[in-house]
Amino acid sequence: MIPLPQPNAMTRPYRGLSVQEVDLDLTDESAILAYLLGREAYRRTDWLLLGNGSDHALIEVRKESLEPLMSPIIEARILAGPDRTAWIEDPDTDVGNATSLAVAALSIGRNDIDAYAVKGRFEHVNVMWRPAPVRIVVTEVVPPEPAKLLEMARQAVAFDGDLPPIEFVLESVDIRSVAHDNPASGYLLPCRGSGTDLDSPVFFLDTHPEKRDDWLLIGCERSMQFHRHFYGDEPRQVDLCPQRRSSRGDEGTLTLTKCCLLERGVEQHGTSVVVPWGSSLDEVRLALRLLTGVGPLLDPERIGAAQVL
Repeated sequence: MIPLPQPNAMTRPYRGLSVQEVDLDLTDESAILAYLLGREAYRRTDWLLLGNGSDHALIEVRKESLEPLMSPIIEARILAGPDRTAWIEDPDTDVGNATSLAVAALSIGRNDIDAYAVKGRFEHVNVMWRPAPVRIVVTEVVPPEPAKLLEMARQAVAFDGDLPPIEFVLESVDIRSVAHDNPASGYLLPCRGSGTDLDSPVFFLDTHPEKRDDWLLIGCERSMQFHRHFYGDEPRQVDLCPQRRSSRGDEGTLTLTKCCLLERGVEQHGTSVVVPWGSSLDEVRLALRLLTGVGPLLDPERIGAAQVL
C-alpha cells in the first residue's frame, strides 16, 4: 500500500504533479479509484490533484512501468479529500521552492488541512503535504542592518531547490547593547562596516588609529591579534564572536553562525555550522544543506548530466 507522505513532501520538480479537472464527486473514494485505475499517466507523475469546481483531492499513484512515456496506473491512494485539501492562489509564490511554498500554505492559518495546493508564479501549481518548516537560528553581529548572514541565508534558500522549508530566527549580537552594558571612555570596533554610533568616541581597528587610546575593544580573537600586532599589547575586551555567543550548545537547536578565525569553507559542530566572516553565498548554502541533512552535493539525476557543446 502506498504510505502517507512525510511532512514537507512536495513534487520536485513540480512536473511530478498532474492537475486535472474531472466530473467526479471528490468525496467518493470508490468513484475516484474506478476512474484512475488502468488510466495512463505520464511516467514522471507521482501525485494527481483532481479538481471539480472549488473541491480538490490529492492522490498518489503508482504506474505499471517508469520506462515508457505513458504507463497505466496500477495503484492509487487518496491522500486528502476536499475537506483536507486547500487551494491557494498567490502569484508571488515560487512553487518549486519549499520555503516559498510553505509560507504560502501556512499564511491561511488552517490546522485542519493536510495538502496545500498553491497556484503561484507563472501560474504553476504544486502541493505541499503538512508543512513543518525547519527552524534555524542565525547568530550575527548588528549593525549593519539587516543582518548580513541572515540575508545571505535567505538568498541561498530562494534558489536552492533541494532544501526543505526553513524558518530563520535571528539571534543578534548587538554592538549597541554590548556597549551599553560595558561603559567605557572609548570603544574600538573591528571595522567601519558596522556604522555604529555610540555615546563615547568610536575608533575602528581596520583604519589602524595612529594613537593608542584607552579604549574598550568590542571584538573577537582575530581583532585582538591585530591589536597586538599594531600596538604590542592587549586592551580590555568584550568578545562579540557570534560563534561563542550562539545557542549552539542548546540541545536540538540548529544554528548558523560565523567566525573570522575560519578563513574558507565551513565547519560543522553537531547541530551548528560555522561559516567565515567574509563567507560566500556558496558557503552559506552549503552550511544550510548540512544543517538540514540535504548533503553537500546535488543529485545528478535531479539536475541532469552536464553537457559540453
